[in-house]
Amino acid sequence: MGYYIAPRFLDKLAVHITKNFLKLPGVRVPVILGIHGRKGEGKTFQCQLVFEKMGIEVTHVSGGELESPDAGDPARLIRLRYRETAELIKVRGKMCVLMINDLDAGAGRFDEGTQYTVNTQLVNATLMNIADNPTDVQLPGSYDSTPLHRVPIIVTGNDFSTLYAPLIRDGRMEKFYWEPDRDDKVGIVKGIFEPDGLSQKEVEQLVDTFVNQSIDFFSALRSRIYDEQIRNYIHKVGFEQISLSVVNSLEGPPEFKKPDFRLSHLIESGNFLVGEQKRVENSHLVDDYNRLNRGRNSQSAPPAVTPISQPSNGATQEVKTNKFQKQQASSPHLTLETQEQIRQLLSQGYKISIEHVDERRFRTGSWQSCVHSHIDAESDAISNLEATLTEYSGEYVRLVGIDPKAKRRVVETIIQRPNGNN
Repeated sequence: MGYYIAPRFLDKLAVHITKNFLKLPGVRVPVILGIHGRKGEGKTFQCQLVFEKMGIEVTHVSGGELESPDAGDPARLIRLRYRETAELIKVRGKMCVLMINDLDAGAGRFDEGTQYTVNTQLVNATLMNIADNPTDVQLPGSYDSTPLHRVPIIVTGNDFSTLYAPLIRDGRMEKFYWEPDRDDKVGIVKGIFEPDGLSQKEVEQLVDTFVNQSIDFFSALRSRIYDEQIRNYIHKVGFEQISLSVVNSLEGPPEFKKPDFRLSHLIESGNFLVGEQKRVENSHLVDDYNRLNRGRNSQSAPPAVTPISQPSNGATQEVKTNKFQKQQASSPHLTLETQEQIRQLLSQGYKISIEHVDERRFRTGSWQSCVHSHIDAESDAISNLEATLTEYSGEYVRLVGIDPKAKRRVVETIIQRPNGNN
């Protein structure tokens, strides 16, 4: 399989790494390069290809290692790996880097429901300290006055707005948003399907057919083409014997002939994958669960609106009807359903919050709050919601109900989408 390195990606990494190994008078070079972008675009794999091309050794830290039951362990791990990498530079006499994958997943704060632990604080503080003093990185409980070799740090993530703001400021972290253009996608996809004999024109047509899909989609598509042969092999051997046939076979592992990689077959399989994606996006099972859970945990149901009986005095009936209509239509911009949901939440003792997000960050679930504190008055909730819908008319807006006692969310309802439908 051939591999394609995007020129922009190669240029950015090569410049950042090389700058950290040069002594430039009067120039402050950021130690950290943050590569961010939407999921599945091959950020980590492109980094690996660049490191291999430049002959760079890498020390890895995963975002999953940035939490521990013991306070201080993740921060100590980062310092330890940094010092190990500095020693590698000294011993090997070549460029080495420290790479932290999915930093936002391990140290980011996505919403009010995300725990912000002591370890999260220490990880942020440690990275800031290294960025400010890259040649003086000490382990807890010991001190070595010998200056370390400066080590470039590469971090990847999807949404760096979830990280501690002072960490990502200019001077500490240089940011690089990776979004492959059409030429990059064609080059990468051509490398993925290079053993399968697809022409340049067929690759371009495949990319244009699934123009909104990430790079990982095409890799998953190639893998799925083999499913039919593997399924036939399982039926041929039998479900009871497949384990011994594959893992402990005297004949060796099975061999498969080249599958059907015609463009029409690839597009057909790709459409199937897209359909599976849409089923996941449209299921909203978590919303159903939250509604059910909210109903079980609610202590008292909101007062029902009783129908107005027919009085003997027609004037009295008109007054009551007008009062009812005024109550139900207190906002001309919000639907009656939304207003009623606000009343129900507040009547049950819950508080209201409002959040917005643009289309790009909607894919990663990186919602941002529109209010400074939780709302507990109906008029404030309606006025704030109206202002938010006006200000963020081209974005997603959702209403959030919060249980102040349990400190958890009881409902999240999207009331506006970018197409303007409320």
